[in-house]
Amino acid sequence: MAFDLTVTYSPKSVQKAKMSKIKLHNSKVRKKEIFEPIDPSNVRIYLCGPTVYDRAHLGNARNVILFDVLFRFFREIYGDNNVKYVRNFTDIDDKINQRAKDLGREIQVITDETIAWYLEDMSLLGNLLPNEMPRATDYVAKMIKIIEDLVQSGHAYEAEGHVLFSVKSFEDYGKLSGRSIEDMIAGARVEIAPYKADPLDFVLWKPSSNDLPGWQSPWGRGRPGWHLECSAMSHDLLGDTFDIHGGGNDLIFPHHENELAQSKCCFPSGGFANFWLHNEMLQVDGKKMSKSLGNFFTVRDLIDKGFPGEVIRFVFLSTHYRKPMDWTQEKANQADTIMRRWYDKCRDIKNATKPSSEATELLSDDLNTPGVIALLHKHFQNKNFVQLKADANLIGLMTPEFNDWSVNFDLSKFETALTEVRSEAMATRNFGRLDDLKEKLSDAGVEVQMTKDNIKLIPTLKFDLAKLEHIL
Repeated sequence: MAFDLTVTYSPKSVQKAKMSKIKLHNSKVRKKEIFEPIDPSNVRIYLCGPTVYDRAHLGNARNVILFDVLFRFFREIYGDNNVKYVRNFTDIDDKINQRAKDLGREIQVITDETIAWYLEDMSLLGNLLPNEMPRATDYVAKMIKIIEDLVQSGHAYEAEGHVLFSVKSFEDYGKLSGRSIEDMIAGARVEIAPYKADPLDFVLWKPSSNDLPGWQSPWGRGRPGWHLECSAMSHDLLGDTFDIHGGGNDLIFPHHENELAQSKCCFPSGGFANFWLHNEMLQVDGKKMSKSLGNFFTVRDLIDKGFPGEVIRFVFLSTHYRKPMDWTQEKANQADTIMRRWYDKCRDIKNATKPSSEATELLSDDLNTPGVIALLHKHFQNKNFVQLKADANLIGLMTPEFNDWSVNFDLSKFETALTEVRSEAMATRNFGRLDDLKEKLSDAGVEVQMTKDNIKLIPTLKFDLAKLEHIL
C-alpha cells in the first residue's frame, strides 16, 4: 500500500506517526519516486508565484490549487507547524514596467493593487496562505551578492553593462528539461544577443535607463534578470537544499533550468530542490486559452459570472495535475449540482472526523485528487456524510472558508407550492399543471428532486431568479 501508518495514528504529530510512502512525479528524473523529506519536522516547498501586473487568469490558479492540496496533505502528515510553504511575487519585470507606462501609474501602486487582487482571488478558490510570500524587490541586495559570487567563481561574466551566466560552466545544464543544446537554442524564449559569449547564456543583471526601475550595483545602475529572484528567495527562506519546487510545465525551460544552474553554481554544497513538481496546462472547451479565440478568462471573470470559487476548485481537482485540464460550462454545472447535494447532507456536521486512510493513500500516490473525488462520491452513495466532509476537507473542499454558498437562495415557497400541486395531481390523475411547473423551474436553473415523501429544489449554475418571479 502507498500509505503505511502505525496503529496509533496521530496526524498532528510526526513522532507518533510512521511516515507515509508518498510517491510524487519528480520532473528531474521524469518518473514517480518515493518522497522522503530532508527533515520531517521542517518540510520545505517553494512555488513560483505570479508576475503582478494584471489579474490572474484561470490557468494561473492550477498550480496554486495543486500546491494548496500538497500543503494541506503535508500538514496532515507531518504536522501543521512542520511544513514551510513559500510562494513569491515577481514585482520586477518588463511587463510591469510597460503596464505602468501605458496607464501612467506608479509601478508600486500597480503591483500592490495586483497582489491584493491575486490574494483575494486565490482565497475565493479556497487556498490557504503560504507561510512566506516574499517580493522580488525585497531581495535585490541578495541577488547582487549571488551575481558577485558567480562572477568570482567563473560562472558569470560582464558584457556591455550586462552580467550573464555562462551555461557551459555548468555541465548538467539541460538535464532538468531533458533538452539538447539544439532544442534549447531554438527555444522561443532564448534571447540571442551580440554581447553573449554563447546563445544559451542568460541575463543575471541588465542596465536600466532613467525611466526604468534600477538599483546601484558593481556593474552600474540596473535590475536583475527574471530567473535570479527565485534562487535568492528560496535560498534565504529554505536553505541550500529544500524538498520540493514547482510551477507550470511551461516554466521547466528556461526558468527552472536557469534557476537550478545558478543556484547549484553559487551554492555548490547544496542540491537546490530534491523534487520538482510541474502541472500540465489548462484548456477551455478543448482549446488552448487565448484572447484571440475569445476563451480567455481571469479567475475574477468567472467569479463575477456567478461561478462559486468552490465549483471552480472542484473542476480543477477532478483532473490529475499532470494531465491537461479542460474547463467547460458542462463540467462547472455538474460540479455545482454535486456540491449542493453534498452540502445538503453535510450542513449540520460541525466537527468532521480525521481523513480516511483511503483518502490519504490516494493523495500519497502523486496527489491523486480525481481518486479522492471518486471516493467522496462513494461516501455520498453510502450515506457516510461525516467521512465525506472529512475527506473533502483534506483537499480543500467544504471547508469553513467557503461559508456554505449553497444556501444563498430560499426556494421553500416553491417547494411548498410544488408539493401542493403534486398532491392535487395525484388525487385528480391530471399531471399537466405539475409537469408545467417542473418545466418552468428547470428553465429557471432549478433541479427538482422528488421522492415519495419529499420534494427538494436545488439551484444550479443556470439559476435565474428573475425567471421565478411569475411562476406562482
